[in-house]
Amino acid sequence: MSARCGHDVVFDGSTPAYKRAIWMVIFLNAGMFAVEIYGGQMANSLSLFADAMDFLADAATYGISMLVIGMPLVIRAKTALVKGASLTLMGLFVLGATIYNLFILDIPEYSTMGIIALMALGANLLSVLILYRFKDGDSNIRSVWLCSRNDAIGNILVMVAAGAVYYTNSALPDLIVAGLMSSLFLSSSYKIITQAREELKSGVAVGSACSHNHQHDDAQKHDEKHEH
Repeated sequence: MSARCGHDVVFDGSTPAYKRAIWMVIFLNAGMFAVEIYGGQMANSLSLFADAMDFLADAATYGISMLVIGMPLVIRAKTALVKGASLTLMGLFVLGATIYNLFILDIPEYSTMGIIALMALGANLLSVLILYRFKDGDSNIRSVWLCSRNDAIGNILVMVAAGAVYYTNSALPDLIVAGLMSSLFLSSSYKIITQAREELKSGVAVGSACSHNHQHDDAQKHDEKHEH
């Protein structure tokens, strides 16, 4: 952020090109959520279910990001905090489900896992390509990029899990990947929350400085008026 009042150096997403990119990614994520939630049930795959929930959360996150574009830094940072907290909850939920399923160990249907994971990977790679030039920005923008990146990594992991399920005839690879995806969610939420908190501090400090400068200017004008 610039030292001057009200001028952000960090990209905040308030351009038509970025908004078009976000809408494209929202539709991709919403569509793949429907595909993966159905496929996860068909394949009895926890890693596919985790990835489907991530698609849903991302679609909602991107919609919220659109609403706060162009708003003051403090509001954008608070929104990013909420998104970081929701990502933390999602990570903990997937982790809990993984631990629970360790005691069940139903073998997933690997061919369905692989096919749907490949479709999801294609959608996410397209999202990453669409958003790549916007990856550096404030915490609100960064959260969008991190979510898209996580999805692509998650899809690759699900494909690896499908192959491992086939070769081992075991549910453990699926659960291991679900656990890895949980740690990825928690890591990203930490990065988003950390950056958002720093921006909140900067926004409050700049706001106070602006207020002080305005008071100083008003005082100067008042003194000059009395001198004349």
